[in-house]
Amino acid sequence: MDNEILSKAIPVTMLLVLGIIEAIGGLYYDDNRTKNDWTIELISLFTLPTLIQPAIFIVVIWLGQTWFPSFEDSLIGLNVGWQILAFLILDDMTQYWWHRLSHSNRMMWKLHRPHHVVEEMGVLVTYRNAMLYYGLMPGIWLSAALIFLGMGYVYLFYLPIKLTVILLAHSETKWDRVLYKYSWLHPVAWIVERTISTPSTHFAHHGLTAEDGVSHPNGNYGNLLFIWDVIFGTAKITRKYPTKFGAWNQIKEGWHVQLFFPFIRSSKPESELHSLITKNDYDPSIDFKSFDR
Repeated sequence: MDNEILSKAIPVTMLLVLGIIEAIGGLYYDDNRTKNDWTIELISLFTLPTLIQPAIFIVVIWLGQTWFPSFEDSLIGLNVGWQILAFLILDDMTQYWWHRLSHSNRMMWKLHRPHHVVEEMGVLVTYRNAMLYYGLMPGIWLSAALIFLGMGYVYLFYLPIKLTVILLAHSETKWDRVLYKYSWLHPVAWIVERTISTPSTHFAHHGLTAEDGVSHPNGNYGNLLFIWDVIFGTAKITRKYPTKFGAWNQIKEGWHVQLFFPFIRSSKPESELHSLITKNDYDPSIDFKSFDR
């Protein structure tokens, strides 16, 4: 099979398999997902890989070929190990900081908000973000630059591995439970949970409140690698899973407002999505408090 086709087929297959397993387990039959949530998830699932990412790649490669033609494929002979390291730092580590910024900056939070207001986990949560969140994501632009420099072949293998880990980290299959169940696997668990994102560590990030002793809404930001959280001091590992998810600011908004803010804004003056800056802006760095919907 062609490498490019295989690179796309792996995450699509993982998405379908995990989605089917979750459906069989009853996740989509007895949950709090609304029609609005389904719309957000399905649109996000389609637009990132088929519109936003390809558009960024086209723009970057066009700019490179127009203004810096001598640099095209200039690093194609670079050792594979260095190429992988380049993607881990310029894509995955920058995404860690982009994600972390969205939990400390109120404007950024408005773009990341769709990812957290849903009250369940599951593989469909993975891509829930405003279009502009991905459109401005440094890692995508930098990945395109690395491809222009000649690292496209390595990217065909790097991307499906990263997407598989991220999909598994959001999935209700909770594959890491087996590592915690058997004591002889605990040494393996110790290494795995500090290296890549797992359901336990990422579910904690989506938990409603740190008051439950498990959730860590303002930490565990890693996407492919969890080691960034370990290095930069935002890691929390409990080997448990929260029972409540979401964000305490639960003012309901239509899918079009959540996905296309700030180009489309809420008509509700009390909503943080009413304007770029409002008196009701949600501070994602503050832990849970009672909120009048």
